[in-house]
Amino acid sequence: MFQVFIKELNGFLNSLIAYIVISVFLTGIGLLTWVFPDTSVLEYGYADMETLFSLGPYVFMFLIPAITMRMFAEERRSGTIELLLTKPITDWQIIIGKYLSGWVLVAFAVLPTVVYFWSVWQLGDPAGNIDTAGVIGSYIGLILLGGIFTSIGILSSLVTRNQVVSFIIAVFLCFIFYSGFSSLAAINVWGPGAVLLEQLGILYHYNALSKGLIDTRDLLYFVSVIMAILLFTKMILGSRRW
Repeated sequence: MFQVFIKELNGFLNSLIAYIVISVFLTGIGLLTWVFPDTSVLEYGYADMETLFSLGPYVFMFLIPAITMRMFAEERRSGTIELLLTKPITDWQIIIGKYLSGWVLVAFAVLPTVVYFWSVWQLGDPAGNIDTAGVIGSYIGLILLGGIFTSIGILSSLVTRNQVVSFIIAVFLCFIFYSGFSSLAAINVWGPGAVLLEQLGILYHYNALSKGLIDTRDLLYFVSVIMAILLFTKMILGSRRW
């Protein structure tokens, strides 16, 4: 697993993919947070990081599939997947190694935004007048959200040889998992079941963490979804039918 992780991470770092993804994320979020009038913190009149945590997931929907789309699709296209599968490593080690390399890259992209938190902290009146618990919870939610999107990207990359198709599938599934259930629950046909339907989606649990309430049920939800998607990926890889 460690060898696969290092191989994939080096593959990212030795290409432009990692640097482009991180640069695009930080530039986009930076412009939204500080420059564009409709979302700028400087226009709010109070210190918070709502822009980062509300728009960040939608930026992730496109950036994370761009990271993961080549992981299995390129190996299948080039035929190197067969060589990888003949090595003395298990399917789980291959999947987890690739998964962790993508998730670590996502974490690297989020890490520099701590500077935004420090800046907003200093801008508060008085300095430090910001909901720190909410920010910490939001960061936890954003990293876990990145974990789910990465697992979706890995799965999408496995089911097709075409990287573009993998990207499109991953973006669609990320959107459905994030806000699709909440959108469906808003339709006035479910009755009491609307609450349960909303709880199946990521947005419900992400918003709960953003309030600074670190509930084990929300954490368990994220971990369970990640494991379920990776298990489904293992089943497809194990079947060798693609």
